Amino acid sequence: MRAARPTTQRATLRNSFVAEAATRQALHPAPFGKGAPPHLRKLWLCADDYGISPGVNRAIRDLIARGRINATSVMVIAPSFPAAEASALCTAGGPDHHVAIGLHLTLTAPFRPAAANYRPTDRDGAFLSLTHTMASGLMRRLDPDALEAETANQFAAFRQAFGRAPDFVDGHQHVHLLPQVSDALLAVMKRVVPGAWIRQCGRTVPVRQRWRDPKGLLLDVLSARLRARSVACGIRSNPAFAGTYNYMRAAAFEAVFGAFLQGLPDGGLVMCHPGFVDTELQRLDKLTAMREQEYAFFAGERFPAVLAAHDMALA
Repeated sequence: MRAARPTTQRATLRNSFVAEAATRQALHPAPFGKGAPPHLRKLWLCADDYGISPGVNRAIRDLIARGRINATSVMVIAPSFPAAEASALCTAGGPDHHVAIGLHLTLTAPFRPAAANYRPTDRDGAFLSLTHTMASGLMRRLDPDALEAETANQFAAFRQAFGRAPDFVDGHQHVHLLPQVSDALLAVMKRVVPGAWIRQCGRTVPVRQRWRDPKGLLLDVLSARLRARSVACGIRSNPAFAGTYNYMRAAAFEAVFGAFLQGLPDGGLVMCHPGFVDTELQRLDKLTAMREQEYAFFAGERFPAVLAAHDMALA
């Protein structure tokens, strides 16, 4: 038994190195064409809502520092986005991690417009609720000029905070998919940030499976129009999207995330909402039930294994 011990120790050590190497490869693959296994598909894992509360900001920065996510979109008009938050976000990943930072266009209550003359608003001066914004947008009752002015102001706020244009643009609660909003957004992007890309939320799952998720089905329909309009404007978009589920109901997030990766093509984007729940988040948003579970999964040991099992790696 004594003679076998060094061999056992070497095997254990070798297995440990192999596991560590697999984790590094899943999270930080070499660039394609420079040694990365050709079968690995690249993934954009985007944490929404940076700026909504200190707890969410802290969780997103921590995951960036760990190399567990590679994109986040920022709510520049949220109360918890002071100037210091932009600096903290830019330095969170250090020099070794490229993180895409985007604008999370915000047009729903309880947030308030950046443009003084935005309309329509609620009686207290905030944006309309999501329900009223969706209804007004689908019936084309929003004000096109006010949408362009508000969008331009949020782009300007992003540039003031970060000293540059956003890498991409998406919308809080997917408002950027509404026809009038997307038209205004694309017009502003073409003028001020032609190099940025826009998030489309169309899925690649088989049609027979789409009926199980009514929200996802609506996003599919709205995204088809957005993709056509973005092509006409010469603005790029992500090839595929995943990330919608019932946020209000507790779920085993590992299984939910694994389902997102099935059939996702190279360069696909998965939306996520990790965060630590605090009083500010509870004041501003109903999405609290799953944020800490999402954070725990992405920060934990199982995340790299799930990526590897689906032949995926962070872009």
